[in-house]
Amino acid sequence: MLTVQEMSDRFEIQDLIVGYCYAVDSRDWDALDQYFTADAVIDYSEMVGVSGSLGEIKEFLASSLTPILAFQHSVSTTRYSIDGDRAQTKTVCTNPMTVSDGTRAETLVFGLWYIHDYVRTPAGWRISRLYEQKCYRMNVPDWLAAQLPA
Repeated sequence: MLTVQEMSDRFEIQDLIVGYCYAVDSRDWDALDQYFTADAVIDYSEMVGVSGSLGEIKEFLASSLTPILAFQHSVSTTRYSIDGDRAQTKTVCTNPMTVSDGTRAETLVFGLWYIHDYVRTPAGWRISRLYEQKCYRMNVPDWLAAQLPA
């Protein structure tokens, strides 16, 4: 049986996962600061070939997602492992995106797992590491597939 503290931890951590998704989907890069530790590592290397600090990733997102017409993260089935002031989750993410090469728009879908590490801080739980683990890609146009890791 979960304790009240364990339930609270899970809800707080779930809010971080969802908050991250909403910040990205609304292109509110500065909102990401409230979800991550200052020294967080964000690793998108399997999906798009980039890994870096929060500042580096904010710059990457701002430049790389500008041409994307629409995107939406949907997360589900989170598995939690909480040990004192540290935690890890693995969460299913489905991420459809509408992209355009300038002549036509197409919608593709990325399926992945978010693997997050967390640390409890005086301000509450924060993400200390985010790793995107690739599962599948659907309907990725050739012009875009050539820019992504195999």
